[in-house]
Amino acid sequence: MPNKTLVMSLGGSLIAPDNIDINFLKKFRPLILNFTKKGIRFVLICGGGNTCRNYNQAALAVNPKVKPRDLDWMGIAATRLNAELISAIFGDLAYESILDNPSRPVKTKRQIIVGAGYLPGSSSDKDAVLAAKAFGAKTVINLSNIAYIYDKDPKKYKDAKARKKMTWKEFLKLVGTKWVPGAHVPFDPIASALAAKGKMKLVVMKGSDMDNLKRFLEGGEFKGTVVG
Repeated sequence: MPNKTLVMSLGGSLIAPDNIDINFLKKFRPLILNFTKKGIRFVLICGGGNTCRNYNQAALAVNPKVKPRDLDWMGIAATRLNAELISAIFGDLAYESILDNPSRPVKTKRQIIVGAGYLPGSSSDKDAVLAAKAFGAKTVINLSNIAYIYDKDPKKYKDAKARKKMTWKEFLKLVGTKWVPGAHVPFDPIASALAAKGKMKLVVMKGSDMDNLKRFLEGGEFKGTVVG
């Protein structure tokens, strides 16, 4: 049995920012495998990223009245495609099917479990929180394309400050309370409220920085923001 379970919300911006990032995958795979040998079980919940946004934008360009629910279903399909890719690169070392309901734990001796989006109304971040609850993990690691959470949008405000630690109250004030399909937020507002209620910790870090991720997994100092 694993001595620790870590849940990662693996941003689609890492898997396929425009085209599939093979260099990222080639570095990510051996890192994860190295830590499974140390007894860690990983639940990897994949996001849709630009694949999702491209399909959403195409639909809205043709019909601006496309319902948010339909946009979400397209996003879920994108997350599943990314999840199938991640599962495939781990082969027989991963659980044999994509986790279809993140709130329902599966029994397996395999130490890599890959999941995707589940239901409309939120992003795959919520599914990562549901998986953490189901598999008994108190921390969700959000791997995306940002190194820190800022107190305000750094693209708009030059005086935006990186935060290494935040309370859930501060974070929820920053991300709001409503989910918008394809929104650019550090972590889904619906997922954030659920994680706050469950008294979980959220760790946000730049997923492409493998050395930094390795330091975190080893319990060392790392660049990133801890919420909670």
